[in-house]
Amino acid sequence: METMMGLINLEHEHDFLNELNYFRCGAATPFAGRYRLIDFTLSNMIKSDISEVAIFTTSKYRSLLDHLGSGADWELNKRHGGLFILPPQWQEATDISKGDLRHFRNNWDYFETSKADYVLISSSQFVSNMDYQALFNSHLESKADITLLTTHYDLLPEHDACLKVEVDADNQVKTITNDTKNPHVFSGVYVIKKSLLYALIEACIANYKENFFLDGVITNLNCLKVHSYYYEGYSVIINSIDSYYKQSLALLEIDNYRQLFSEWERVYTKIGNQAPTKYNSSAKVSRSMIATGGVINGEVDNSILFRGVKVGKGAKIKNSIILQHCTIRDGAHIENVILDKDVTITEDQLLKGAKEQPFIVAKNKTV
Repeated sequence: METMMGLINLEHEHDFLNELNYFRCGAATPFAGRYRLIDFTLSNMIKSDISEVAIFTTSKYRSLLDHLGSGADWELNKRHGGLFILPPQWQEATDISKGDLRHFRNNWDYFETSKADYVLISSSQFVSNMDYQALFNSHLESKADITLLTTHYDLLPEHDACLKVEVDADNQVKTITNDTKNPHVFSGVYVIKKSLLYALIEACIANYKENFFLDGVITNLNCLKVHSYYYEGYSVIINSIDSYYKQSLALLEIDNYRQLFSEWERVYTKIGNQAPTKYNSSAKVSRSMIATGGVINGEVDNSILFRGVKVGKGAKIKNSIILQHCTIRDGAHIENVILDKDVTITEDQLLKGAKEQPFIVAKNKTV
């Protein structure tokens, strides 16, 4: 029976969320009230019967390590297989590899020890709730060298940075470009046979390359059989502050929320045992998502509040995202704002951003 192992490659995800990435890598960024971006990729892998998952980390991964722990919350604390965090290693003087190719080369012994024949490679920026088994079955049936997970979006500014795919009538990929008018978007998820992965890595390193997908896959489209598997379910790509803000608040639409958080398909995350949020008599909440452990005395409208947020009397929060353990004191008014963890907004303070460009306050600040 053919099997897959998983790889979450964070090498090229550098500070794409601006202030939210001052103290953490993008994959560890909180999302949707109680999750981190990486939770969705990990959960999809678990639902696809992938029992070995490696993560290529590069920098600012302390928060990620704290969140993932032993992998127990994703059922990855196993005696055989499980979760492996692979941080950057010291470069030997004779090592000419660069970029994510260095991660592959320095950790190839990890891949060799796996009995899996195939590797499913993903970033952390594609947010969905799906089973990758259909993608894998399509890959096997088509006898492709590589199969890309793709989808369609109504093109928004955040999709300009996404790679776009053009396919023929048999779903074979002909070109991969940055065409801003093409709505057929590559998700960042693909399946490849382990032996082919190794051969392409060695060829890229020999030619002083540093990005496996760009230099190993796109450059070789004319000599590889690369197929597209189209995903029709709900998904978003988070690759900028603009996309993070808009796609977070989009989950306040009940249809979007139900599609991403299906009652039949759980999204796993680190368990936080906290009391329910307390709503006092002066609280007024509408069209918002509020996690546990908080205290609400003011008004909250069209906003997302993470765990442990405290809102004072007379305070007003609108169109905003408030991360863990923030305090908004009495009379403060914030609108179109993103507050990172442990931020305090003082009494009667006014913070207002624009819907097109929210105002962001970095972690641990007092305003």
